[in-house]
Amino acid sequence: MDIPSPVLYRKRLIPSECIRLDQDIILYRDSNIMVTKWIAIHPKPKLTNGYSCYFFDKGIKVSKFYGEGNVFRYWYCDIIKTEYRKEDNSYLFTDLLADVVVFPDGSVRVVDLDEVSEALDQGLITAEETKLLLTQLDRLLNIIYSGGFSGLTQEIESRESNT
Repeated sequence: MDIPSPVLYRKRLIPSECIRLDQDIILYRDSNIMVTKWIAIHPKPKLTNGYSCYFFDKGIKVSKFYGEGNVFRYWYCDIIKTEYRKEDNSYLFTDLLADVVVFPDGSVRVVDLDEVSEALDQGLITAEETKLLLTQLDRLLNIIYSGGFSGLTQEIESRESNT
């Protein structure tokens, strides 16, 4: 008997939305990670498709972004909160706003920190969630700066070649 794939949802705080990720294909899942292949919800020349790896225990999602012509653009890392709901076999991934972009040349940019401040001001994120996102962001940056980022990207790289 096949176990049905879970339903995936992405919740954003700014702008406020919760989207069912119907087009995402789960390539791999265990108790620590899930790797998906997807088509951009709102495609544009610089972003058409990609792959994502959700690290449940680290509170991060690492995505490989492709643009037109299936050209690799960059790695995009979201700080997330993951909730698994057994009753309806679904995952709710809440984007905790702060993101890290890793470019092909190895340069790194932290983005959307202004949204964290805005979300706090508007009561969209709690102090506890803010502490969580800062801890997870710090952990991710330490992995990147210590040369360990390939340990996060290999989950996608190893499965991408099989699709």
